[in-house]
Amino acid sequence: MPDYTLYAYFRSSCSARLRIILNLKNIQYEHIPINLLKDEQLSAEHKALNPSASVPLLVSHTSAGAGFKIGQSVAALEYLEEVHPEVPALPPASDPKGRATVRVLCEIIAADTQPVTNLRIMRRVRALGGNAEEWNKELMADGLRAYEAVVKDSAGRYSVGDNVTMADACLMPAVWNAQRFGVNVSQFSVLAKVVQNLSEHPAVQKAEYFRQPDCPEDLRKS
Repeated sequence: MPDYTLYAYFRSSCSARLRIILNLKNIQYEHIPINLLKDEQLSAEHKALNPSASVPLLVSHTSAGAGFKIGQSVAALEYLEEVHPEVPALPPASDPKGRATVRVLCEIIAADTQPVTNLRIMRRVRALGGNAEEWNKELMADGLRAYEAVVKDSAGRYSVGDNVTMADACLMPAVWNAQRFGVNVSQFSVLAKVVQNLSEHPAVQKAEYFRQPDCPEDLRKS
């Protein structure tokens, strides 16, 4: 059995964050699909595993952490960094400013942007008579604008220097989502360069939405 099981949905940006870092660190994992459009995350079986009724859910099968469950993506990213530091996704401890910057960028996406633009919120916006697509477009652009304001002072090849970090793992799926809703990412010049470099990285390519086993055939990439 692989060291981890990942309960995920192909088009979940939070799930994609974990896929990127698992790929970056060359960690093998079993994928169990949870179809958000069919509300499988709301099943009693899934809620028993993850009380938040969401994805991703990372379950460890390692000897040190067997059975340990993490139902929040950023906490899972931090855990993987601590347990598998061989391929780092944070700057070294000798660079506390760099580490803090990575975490700031993660939270711009994970705390400020994604929670107000996810499927649960879109459904509620529609129920209130609003335009969920326009809601998402505006808030996603706001989030990327904030990311750009920070990343312009930290970017090298990637968001913080020249190594892929957890910030990049949060950024790239957020960009995929923003592009889906019509946000022009090229307006953010530094971010756009980082995104171009990330799009060429094997760990990111392997994590793309349309390369996942639960992606519908009509959307699948080879």
